Amino acid sequence: MKKYAAYICIIIALLCNNAIANNKITLLLDWFINPDHGPVIIANEKGIFKEAGLEVEIIAPANPADPPKLVAAGKADIAISYQPQLHLHVHEGLPLVRIGTLVATPLNCLLVLKDGPIKQLSDLKNKKIGYSISGMEQALLSAILNKANIKKDEVEYINVNWSLSPALMSKQVDAVIGAFRNFELNQMEIEGVAGKCFYIEEEGVPPYDELIFIVNNQNINKEILIKFLRSIEKATQYIINHPEESWKIFANSSKELDNELNKRAWFDTIPRFALRPAALDKGRYNRFEDFLYNEGLINKKLSHEKIAIEIYE
Repeated sequence: MKKYAAYICIIIALLCNNAIANNKITLLLDWFINPDHGPVIIANEKGIFKEAGLEVEIIAPANPADPPKLVAAGKADIAISYQPQLHLHVHEGLPLVRIGTLVATPLNCLLVLKDGPIKQLSDLKNKKIGYSISGMEQALLSAILNKANIKKDEVEYINVNWSLSPALMSKQVDAVIGAFRNFELNQMEIEGVAGKCFYIEEEGVPPYDELIFIVNNQNINKEILIKFLRSIEKATQYIINHPEESWKIFANSSKELDNELNKRAWFDTIPRFALRPAALDKGRYNRFEDFLYNEGLINKKLSHEKIAIEIYE
């Protein structure tokens, strides 16, 4: 009996050690897997998460609006989201906070046909502009129009329901806001239609973090999050140092990823990955609060620590 008891104690100890060494995390993506998620996929495929003692379940949502809500409800540990949307979610009362950055520059742009009627921003007057998300994208567009001395009622807004580049190429609209410069621009070029981006951070919109990692602010596991962000940083460094090799790893991780559009987007996205995912630019979040307040999307301004934090060791 003593012998069996000893074996049982050893098994229990091994199971406990394994549970500690393999912390499980559920990570919700913002959309289907694409090059924007490069460091996450590389960290998983190269065993970087595993080396850190993490077991990360990566889930692509059926609805891109769901991940923040699921994290807020405690149904998932981490979600990839967007800085602009996070501000609004926090003001709506969701218990969310940013703990890291994945893509450190805006990807959003105002996209037009290169040979179309919009040569400069002032040409937008009396034109049709497509969008997907009401409120936020219209606020971004408002800043752009203001710089071009165009009033909001001097353009026509059309909800194209995520069909941004098709709506533009079919000339249903003259421009679209919300197109990603690393994706839709390449998509159009592959289809033989040249596009042109007006970069919103150059046209009146304050710079922001495009993709961020968010968690429930009432359930922060510092030890696990530090391991997670370190893994993302290590994977990002690998991508920067080995762009071709990392592309092959990404493309081979799933058959549907290995195509010309993803390959072009991969190399266009690399310079935009956050080299220090855990680092926080406090002023960037304060300035975006100012922007949202001035655009009338929020009725009071919150300090940055209500929206974004750094996870210190």
